[in-house]
Amino acid sequence: MATQKKATSAKAKTTKSTKSNARGSSANVASPFRNFTPYQPKKKEIYMSEGQLDHFRALLKNWRHELMEEVDRTVHHMQDEAANFPDPADRATQEEEFSIELRTRDRERKLIRKIDQTIERLEQEDYGYCDTCGIEIGLRRLEARPTATQCVDCKSLDEIKERQILG
Repeated sequence: MATQKKATSAKAKTTKSTKSNARGSSANVASPFRNFTPYQPKKKEIYMSEGQLDHFRALLKNWRHELMEEVDRTVHHMQDEAANFPDPADRATQEEEFSIELRTRDRERKLIRKIDQTIERLEQEDYGYCDTCGIEIGLRRLEARPTATQCVDCKSLDEIKERQILG
C-alpha cells in the first residue's frame, strides 16, 4: 500500500512537471511582441497623446521589420533548399513544404499591408478610434491587436452578423 502511494505521488509529480514544461515551451513561441512593454498612461493623460502615438508607432514598425526579416529568410531558404529530387515522394514533400511556407508568407504580406495602412493612419492622427462608432478603441485592445480599426463591441457585432449571413 505504501509503495502504491509513492508510485502515485511520483506519477503526479511527473505529470505536473510535464505540464509546466509544456506551458514553458509555449511561452517561447515566436511572437511579434516578445520584448513588449505595455504602455502605462500617466495620470490625466489624454487618449492618443504623443507618447501613446510614439509607443504604437514603434510597436508597428518593429512588427513590420520582423515580418520583413521572415520574408527574407523564406526567400533564402527556398533558394538554398530547392532541389530536384529523383524520388517523387521527396519532391512532393518539398513542394508541400514550400506551398505551406508561401501561404504563410502571403498572409504575412497582407498583414504588412495592413500595418502600413495603420502607420499611415497614425501619421494622419486618425489612429485609435473606432471606424464604426467613433469611440476610443482602448490602449489594451490596440496593444493586443495594433491594426484594430473597431472597438470590441462593434467588432463583436460584425462577427455575429457575419456568422448569421454565412451560417
